[in-house]
Amino acid sequence: MKQRELLNRISINPNICFGKPCIRGHRIWVSLILDFLASGTSIPELLEEYPQLQPEDIYACIAYGAAMSSDRYFN
Repeated sequence: MKQRELLNRISINPNICFGKPCIRGHRIWVSLILDFLASGTSIPELLEEYPQLQPEDIYACIAYGAAMSSDRYFN
């Protein structure tokens, strides 16, 4: 899946979760998933904890974090 397709899995709505970036269709913050990954939680562990997510949702969070830390962010 290309980065652009992954980023389409992230939504930002000022009326949902205080406008924080979330996984589309869920109220799970991108920052929450990134914090879990940074603390050593594996993708399989995250998918077990959040069975409603797909692996692409986790990759979308990583892609979002990467895009936000570079100059290449598109919206």
